[in-house]
Amino acid sequence: MRDNGITVLGAGSWGTALAIRLATNNNATSLWGHEADFMATLSRERQNRQYLPDFQFPESLVIETGLARAVQANRDLLIVVPSHAFREVLTSVAPLLNEKSRIAWATKGLEHVSGKFMSDVFEDVLGSSYPAAVVSGPTFAREVAAGLPTALTVASYNPVFANDIASRLHGGTMRAYTSDDMLGVQLGGTVKNVLAIGTGIADGMQFGANGRAALITRGLAEIIRLGDAMGARRETLMGLSGVGDLILTCTDDQSRNRRLGLALGKGTAIDTAIKDIGQVVEGYNTAREVVQLAERYRVELPISEQVYRVLHEGLPPAEAVHNLLAREIKSESVS
Repeated sequence: MRDNGITVLGAGSWGTALAIRLATNNNATSLWGHEADFMATLSRERQNRQYLPDFQFPESLVIETGLARAVQANRDLLIVVPSHAFREVLTSVAPLLNEKSRIAWATKGLEHVSGKFMSDVFEDVLGSSYPAAVVSGPTFAREVAAGLPTALTVASYNPVFANDIASRLHGGTMRAYTSDDMLGVQLGGTVKNVLAIGTGIADGMQFGANGRAALITRGLAEIIRLGDAMGARRETLMGLSGVGDLILTCTDDQSRNRRLGLALGKGTAIDTAIKDIGQVVEGYNTAREVVQLAERYRVELPISEQVYRVLHEGLPPAEAVHNLLAREIKSESVS
């Protein structure tokens, strides 16, 4: 096991991009995905044609087809799988860990049905035996793989581990910051997906720049209100993993969540829109869990609620917009 190495678990677009960046930054890096045949293809072609085409792997990036070998190759693990697969991957990894293992993740969202953050799932499966960290921020996979300027946050209750993961990512065109507010970083990276669907719907209906700006701003107010109720720090939500990720996801068509909203705003059926996107759209399931979270903490999230109703109750987008505009006059204060 290499103390100076890191294994990325998850070979989708984001996991592949992070593996490319880590290897480019001179880290001993391995990449594993759950389909052995697919990983063998990646090893042979030295690129991920399905999820991140046109980016050659650095020569030093090792492709692993076996989970045990991948986990035991390096002390540090970075899990980059959709939220619905996070618990399953942790459970599979658990018997392969040793006393040196440290685990970070770049998975965003809430666990379906339970509504738990990934840090809660981590504790369910592994307890507090291993250092944990979350990587989040305003990042698109293709831009990270291309080496375009990027900043992100690594949050952990263990400052040494946070700094170590940040150091692996930091360098060249990537700047990494650290935080100890794991809740705030996860919350910002979760709710923004729901709000991006809402913003996409408005843009798909051609409601203009004024409407987009209003949705983003009032969406941020929803994130802060929920964060206040849950104990997240406002400065975290006003940082990269909060407002930064919100702006990115709401305004650029690289966002799957925004693209889903655009399609719905143009009248495309939900099933067709998701199929056309071809990858997991985290905000679709997350909308339900966010609304349940708001109910639990007795917080009003009107935009998120209307997005949920469009996605899961068949509410026409035009009616959702009417419901938002018809709300009574209130103070703009977040609280």
